[in-house]
Amino acid sequence: MRVLAALLLWWPLAAAAADSAPVVVLTQNGAIGPANADYLHRGLEKAVQLHAQLVVLQMDTPGGLDTSMRAMIKDILSSPIPVASFVAPNGARAASAGTYILYASHVAAMAPATNLGAATPIAIGGGGGVGDAGEPDKPAQKSGKDAGTQKDVPVPKSTLMRKQVNDAAAYIRGLAQTRGRNADWADRAVREAVSLSAAEALKLKVIDLVAEDVPDLLKRLDGRKIEVLGAARVLATAGAQTVEYRPDWRTRLLVVIADPSIAYFLLLIGIYGVLFEFYNPGFVAPGVIGAISLLVALFAFHLLPVNYTGLALIVLGIALMVAEHFVPGFGVLGIGGIVAFVLGSVMLIDTEQGALRVPWPLIATMTAASAGLTLLTFGLALRARRRPIVSGREQMLGASGEVLEDGDGDAYARVHGEVWRVRAGGRLMRGQQVRVTGIDGLVLDVEPADTGGRA
Repeated sequence: MRVLAALLLWWPLAAAAADSAPVVVLTQNGAIGPANADYLHRGLEKAVQLHAQLVVLQMDTPGGLDTSMRAMIKDILSSPIPVASFVAPNGARAASAGTYILYASHVAAMAPATNLGAATPIAIGGGGGVGDAGEPDKPAQKSGKDAGTQKDVPVPKSTLMRKQVNDAAAYIRGLAQTRGRNADWADRAVREAVSLSAAEALKLKVIDLVAEDVPDLLKRLDGRKIEVLGAARVLATAGAQTVEYRPDWRTRLLVVIADPSIAYFLLLIGIYGVLFEFYNPGFVAPGVIGAISLLVALFAFHLLPVNYTGLALIVLGIALMVAEHFVPGFGVLGIGGIVAFVLGSVMLIDTEQGALRVPWPLIATMTAASAGLTLLTFGLALRARRRPIVSGREQMLGASGEVLEDGDGDAYARVHGEVWRVRAGGRLMRGQQVRVTGIDGLVLDVEPADTGGRA
């Protein structure tokens, strides 16, 4: 009786505790990058701490980096708390990498007027439609049950592109089979870059449900049975408390510095600041700012898919442009530096996602600024070259002076405000004007200024 009474008392408390388990809501807006992967990872950890029963990942993304996408999918697959990916609000999309994440989630949902798909990996440089020999891709033959029901599937001729497409297709088919979703359409999304609206996705069993917003989603998920890490769970989300886990300062900082444009700009500030400090020791500020900017840029490049050949070309280009100021290269070093700088800037971020590459306007602006600085310095050097020499041996030759004492071929004279020992072929008189004709150590050879021959 005591055991029965304890069970009767414990059961309502356990049910109440289950009903009160919160739902954590995360948001993914824009291109998927390292900062988003870190945000999802820490969001899932926060959900575990709160003993949440569900994590809702609200998405609106055009795609993103493959490495970041796979990191997010690994976290979702290993999460002890079910994840519901929700493409929302109306008008949102889960294209490319977003489609993979949707397939990997325990629950896949979309709002009306949203779409998903177009999951074909794009070759670096955007030339995926051309084969090894420069011929366009040819459609594959229809066969089996797909004949007459699917469009001709382009078969990429490029070996690299075939490898990318086959790998991506196998990856998303595996996710579809894990979650019991439409694997055939997932394969088409990769190979044909097809897309679906929310209603079509629900009809083809690509997603589990369509909901207006997060509260509507939670109502529709109430009582649904979900398998998490091999264990079945029943959701009690109707009226559950929602906890929005917003990006903190760390995530926002990562988003800013992991932006390729910001990282690229910080790299250039760092290089030029350190170079300026090296050539002008003691200014301090350029060196400090340059060192900080350079370290932050290197940290950002650690997060981004950087092509180190491009980074080396940028450094080489700047070095050549700087060398033009000190070595008489007649413009060759400067032009070579500009070419290397542009090529390195284009190659710097190794990704097919346009949103995660250094934009052309920024490359053009920084190239123009660097080239302008080089041309300005080169012009100043040419102008300085045309000026008369004001110091050194060449400046003394032909200079005029005044003899300070009488002497028989050997005396002292004032030349350019300095007293020099002078010698001549004849007698020198005090106050006599002489002209320097040669230098022998610390002795000047002179001649009377009123004679045309050498003394």
